[in-house]
Amino acid sequence: MAAPTESFRAVEAKGSVGHRGSSAVEVVLPSDPTVSAPLCPHGPTLLFVKVSQEKEERRRFYACSACRDRKDCNFFQWEDEKLSGARLAAREAHNQRCQPPLSRRQCVERYLKFIELPLTQRKFCQRCQQLLLPDDWGEHCEHPVMCDISITQLRRPSQLLYPLENKKTNAQYLFADRSCQFLVDLLSTLGFRRVLCVGTPRLHELIRLTASDDKKSNTKSLLLDIDFRYSQFYMEDSFCHYNMFNHHFFDGKAALEVCRAFLQEDKGEGVIMVTDPPFGGLIEPLAVTFRKLIAMWKEGQSQDDSQKELPIFWIFPYFFESRICQFFPSFCMLDYQVDYDNHALYKHGKTGRKQSPVRIFTNIPSNKIILPPEEGYRFCPLCQRYVSLENQHCDQCNSCTSKDGRKWNHCFLCKKCVKPSWIHCHICNHCAVPDHSCKGPKDGCFICGELDHKRSTCPNISTSKRANKAVRKQKQRKSNKMKMETTKRQSMNHTSVTRKKKKRERAHQYLCS
Repeated sequence: MAAPTESFRAVEAKGSVGHRGSSAVEVVLPSDPTVSAPLCPHGPTLLFVKVSQEKEERRRFYACSACRDRKDCNFFQWEDEKLSGARLAAREAHNQRCQPPLSRRQCVERYLKFIELPLTQRKFCQRCQQLLLPDDWGEHCEHPVMCDISITQLRRPSQLLYPLENKKTNAQYLFADRSCQFLVDLLSTLGFRRVLCVGTPRLHELIRLTASDDKKSNTKSLLLDIDFRYSQFYMEDSFCHYNMFNHHFFDGKAALEVCRAFLQEDKGEGVIMVTDPPFGGLIEPLAVTFRKLIAMWKEGQSQDDSQKELPIFWIFPYFFESRICQFFPSFCMLDYQVDYDNHALYKHGKTGRKQSPVRIFTNIPSNKIILPPEEGYRFCPLCQRYVSLENQHCDQCNSCTSKDGRKWNHCFLCKKCVKPSWIHCHICNHCAVPDHSCKGPKDGCFICGELDHKRSTCPNISTSKRANKAVRKQKQRKSNKMKMETTKRQSMNHTSVTRKKKKRERAHQYLCS
């Protein structure tokens, strides 16, 4: 689950905008599809620009799409930078060295050999995270090795593999069994026969397990994930090594065609995409990728079905609601709280929060989705949807307004419901936490300060550009004037020094004579 570095990407959890008065980095979406971005080990890079209030836009640069920390991927290139042939060759060699040691075909061949071995010879190296064939045992004799790997264990690779929990790179948090089972049951209830799992390995496993245990179930699943370790557990039609931040299939056109065939099977009927991106990832490139997957699905549709939408479950924290709905206006947010096994905050229990902030965003009408009453959800007849138990209907807003699972209070001054811990600030003229700063919003648009959009979509951007241009011209004139004055003073000082030097030389000659 994945995404840009603290050193040159000050990207906050609420978007790609940093603090007001400081600088931040924004992704630049490609306007010309014919322009190819340079490649790093994770596929095509993304174009970024650093912006600030003082100077609206600075030099643009390419950086890795999948890694936020340059320790994990140190790719950096200015947009207008020209590279020599030697540097390009060295980069290509580096990219090749960083690829998985085995090809997709080799992984499949090894897997077929592995499952033919007797149980006593099936071994898994925990250090190298690799299934071992007898010829490999000598290289791993000093490593911690699991023996007697059963077929059941092979069907649950997420329990064999160590989760990649680097928050700046993979952030591979896995669904708790409760949430995973709910999703499987819900997908079955809604009648979906194929599930495209984008970054959801545990859901992929459970769907396949359910299908193998229940002969009546004909649900199929295809996993797209950046973790290449899953290649050794699945056949080519079940897994594609994939980067969701740039729509890159690491195994090329063959993997792309597997995905295309999966989406377009049965003329695109009965398929849904379920995605669980890293929460530190940027919304913009994710939205671009999902639109490309939607376009791939639509290629198999007839013109009569052109208005239909690919059903999607996008699992993400609730505070991204406005950003997600900005790109997908048909999406709504469900009240269901998604839990994770290996995340300290996003799970139930003594070590977790009482409410997980992770929700499901979907374009499926919410009145068709039944949330489990035994987990604390109820049906609101006024909203015609299931909500959490404490999410009370507000008569003023005419909606169940809570986003975080707690009961929200209506503020008659703000004319909306707010979190129970917030109070109305008469200086800021809106509700906020009691100890907030009244200096102004820290997030949002650098130009006008509003929170509902970014600098790039600000309606006042043209005015701001003219103002910034005038300020820059004024600063440039002032700078040129100061340079001229400095040069003039230096020239005068040089003339004075030269005169004094000549005067001393004449005096010296006179004394010597």
